[in-house]
Parts: sequence; C-alpha cells; structure tokens
Amino acid sequence: MTSNTVADAPANGAQTPPLTRRTLVMGIVNVTPDSFSDGGRWFDADVAIGHAKDLVAAGADMLDIGAESTRPGYSPVAPDEQIRRLLPVLKGLTDTGVPLSVDTMSADVANAAVAAGATIINDVSGGLCDPAILPGVAAAGVDYICQLWTGWPSHHARMPEPWTQTRDELLWRRDACLDAGIAADHIVLDPGLGFGKQPEENWQILRNLLAFAQLGHRVLIGASRKRFLTDVTGPIPFGERDCAGAAITAWCAQQGIWAVRVHNVTPHRQTIDVMDRLIPDVTSPSQIAFQEVS
Repeated sequence: MTSNTVADAPANGAQTPPLTRRTLVMGIVNVTPDSFSDGGRWFDADVAIGHAKDLVAAGADMLDIGAESTRPGYSPVAPDEQIRRLLPVLKGLTDTGVPLSVDTMSADVANAAVAAGATIINDVSGGLCDPAILPGVAAAGVDYICQLWTGWPSHHARMPEPWTQTRDELLWRRDACLDAGIAADHIVLDPGLGFGKQPEENWQILRNLLAFAQLGHRVLIGASRKRFLTDVTGPIPFGERDCAGAAITAWCAQQGIWAVRVHNVTPHRQTIDVMDRLIPDVTSPSQIAFQEVS
C-alpha cells in the first residue's frame, strides 16, 4: 500500500544545502547488490556507513543513499526491502553533519527515509513511478530532486531528441511538483543524463547547461561513470571514468550548477576547489549570458 504523506523530518543537525555559488558535491552510497558502478561493494550496512563517512571526509557536502539500482535492465526492489536496506544506514549517518538524500521512486520509502533523518528525496522518475510521492514530499517540506527519465517507463530504443525537448519535459515534471504543493525553493531539477537518452543527447544537454541553470531552480547533474563518457574515453571500466567525469564537473562549476552527484568524491572536490579559484567573481547563473549550442 502506498502512503500519501511523508513524515516530518527530525532535527538532526544537517540542514539542506542552500543555493550557493560554489558547486556542491553529492556522494553516492549504493546499498544494493547490483549497482552498475560498484557491483554491491557497499551492500552491507556497516560497510556502507563506513564508505559514506569516507566520502564526507573526502569533501562530500551531502550524501545520496539508494537501495534500488536503476542501471539499464534493473530489477525493481519492493518498498519494504528498500526500507530494510536503508534504515540502518541512515541511522548510522545522522551524526555526519551533512544532509542525507534518499534515492527512491516510492512514496513509502520516502516516508520512512524522512522519518529516519533524510532531508532530500531524489526521485529519478520525477513522480511518474509513484505519484503519491509528490504530495508526500510537499507535506514534509523536504527538498525534492525532480529528474527526467526520458521515455519513462518504456525501455525501447527511440530517436534522439533535441536538448530543448528534455528541458520542456523537465519543466512539465516541475509543474507537476508545483501542482502537488512542493514549494519552488524545495525543487531541484535534474535532466537525467543517461536515463533513456542517446549518447549525443547527453552531450547536447551538457553543452547547454546554462539554459537549465537559468530556469529558476537549483540543478543537479549526475554524469559520474556513465556509459556515454566512453564516447571520449573508449571502452574502459567504470572506475576509470572519473577523470572524464571530473572534466564535466569543471564545466558544471563554470555554468553555475548547484551540485554534482558522484561516486568518487576526491577528484570532483579538487576540481571544484580549483574552479573556485579561477572564477571567484561569478555569483549566479543569471549573470552568465546563454547561447544555444547544438
């Protein structure tokens, strides 16, 4: 049964990061046996907690914890099982002092996560998988990462679309959030790199990031270790794609993107710190002129 309400978030000392000029780093913690990037390396709760604390020590500004892989060909995980995987990890991280995000498409999981200390819900379906998640998040007053999964729920091959179609569809999901009562300043937009998109579509979105940054909401970009990077790197293992990902992080920092979601925090933290020295006078995306790039 799906819940329509998300419990109020307890005060655990970790507030949701505000809008800031410096691009933030969200560290990924996969409490799954079948993640595309780590293949279950952090599936054990105690190991996941230790890994998450290592990410914070490396400079993560927040953590995104997921109990269901959304890799190509993934198998859905029942909400009860997601909750069973998540709760020990969330409870073990409430003393880290950083905001905790939970990656889920389920309203029931979101409810349990917020009750356990999460202050951000990261929904890769943008509310299409479980529409009850939107009013629930609105009632709780937590942040909601609204991602566009192009073509949801179809997994069939499709013709590439211009990046403007991604922007328009993302705004359609944004409007659904607003209609459900989620405050505009609690909405984070994610164009969903790799989710149902052809490789060139991902590159088009990245070339035109500033158009997304100027939509009036914080923007999150998740390019870390994704398959489209092999257009540049060639067919190398997931863990060897971090240099290419760090280059995208530099671009995100230059374009005024709010945060990047990454597996290996260190190269991205260092990249952002360098960019912070190079572009100290850029204070918001609205100060940068946008020009469409095909």
